[in-house]
Amino acid sequence: MKFGKVEDPGLVDFSMPNDHPDTKRVLSNGNGNFRVFVGCAKWNKTDLKNFYPRGTKDELTYYSSQFNCIELNATFYRVFAKAQFEKWRDKTPENFRFFPKVVQNVSHWGRLNDVDRVVEEVVHAFGGLEEKLGRAFLQLKDDFAPKDFDRVATFCENWPKAVPLAMEFRHPDWYGDKTIAEELYQVLESNNISNIITDTAGRRDLVHMRLTTPNCFVRYTGANHASDYTRMDDWIE
Repeated sequence: MKFGKVEDPGLVDFSMPNDHPDTKRVLSNGNGNFRVFVGCAKWNKTDLKNFYPRGTKDELTYYSSQFNCIELNATFYRVFAKAQFEKWRDKTPENFRFFPKVVQNVSHWGRLNDVDRVVEEVVHAFGGLEEKLGRAFLQLKDDFAPKDFDRVATFCENWPKAVPLAMEFRHPDWYGDKTIAEELYQVLESNNISNIITDTAGRRDLVHMRLTTPNCFVRYTGANHASDYTRMDDWIE
């Protein structure tokens, strides 16, 4: 992943920021059922080199015996049929969860504008996961800035509430401007949409530590550096 990549990760201050003051309040609204899901963005052999034992016939079946969730990045590139999600669901254990990425037609091409029909298709397809749907995940382009705040507000209000959603905002002005950030938090929180924390070397501003639902969604990107392990330890602690 090129986003957030730096030449020398050893020069980056990876200190974990303090929680946002409102995060404790948001967490207090949870049901007290603490569960942790850890997984990768993809399960194919090309991306997970040397992960699968020789002779593995079904990658997802093996993957789901080692991890308890998957981000499901493949759904970003096209809308899969509901039947395909049902097949994936049936190959995984009862406690496994999928966090499928919303197709780029919504986030990148449509930029949240006039996307109701595509959203309807996506939500219908995700329904094939049934109880194994963790939370849908929508990633906005790096250049999607607060000037389009109204689009975000409308999209969040119209998103089908039966399907839990998390959103990732990459443009630096979303969190760099405190007024805009607070307005964003309010929109997300009022619509029960999770505010994704992205832990990557070159964009420490995205480790904002402000939850908008009791569900903490962290996208962790390693830097192929020794600091990857200490960063992971910090999250566990």
